[in-house]
Amino acid sequence: MQDYYAARAGEYDQIYQKPERQADLRQMEAWLPTVLARRSVLEIACGTGYWTQFYAANASQVLGIDSARETLEIARTRLPAERFPQVRLQTGDAYQPPAQDAGGLPFGAAFAGFWWSHIPLQRIPAFLQALHAVLQPGAHVVFMDNLYVPGSSTPIAERDAAGNSYQLRPLANGSTHKVLKNFPSREQLLAAVAPWAQHSQHHVWTHFWALEYTLHP
Repeated sequence: MQDYYAARAGEYDQIYQKPERQADLRQMEAWLPTVLARRSVLEIACGTGYWTQFYAANASQVLGIDSARETLEIARTRLPAERFPQVRLQTGDAYQPPAQDAGGLPFGAAFAGFWWSHIPLQRIPAFLQALHAVLQPGAHVVFMDNLYVPGSSTPIAERDAAGNSYQLRPLANGSTHKVLKNFPSREQLLAAVAPWAQHSQHHVWTHFWALEYTLHP
């Protein structure tokens, strides 16, 4: 997965250019800043900073982590320090998130855009446990990702014994990569976060979903 996104860095944002998705994207770009406002945000798998650019100005501070240096270089260009002094970007492991914000405190919020679908089903509980451990009680958590929409989504190529689904994705360099891409239902998402969450909300657009919830105090 890391090698795929490193190789794809220069063409990653093309997914946001599909004409049929534009109305959804405008709504999501306007909505996200409202749910992360005035919080210290840990962004998991921030990639090229596409989503960071929309909410960062409303956040008190942001730490974006990603495993691919290639995508982080694009994010630094998109989020220059002189315009976004509250944003820090660094390489990091989504399964071992940093424990403190710039002030040495647990984070007040977490966000991950288009990351949940790449977590193997069997690793979701451990991922959530590690993420919630670095957040303040009452922190707000937001995930956004794709719905499977025939004709717009890349077809599912295969499934494994654990129920994970995979797509075959070609890159401009001629290579093809098998990429884990799951499409959870509303019930699966709410059940996954139920041990930690209160005030959970599931949002649906035509091509995307979002899950937001508050951790128990």
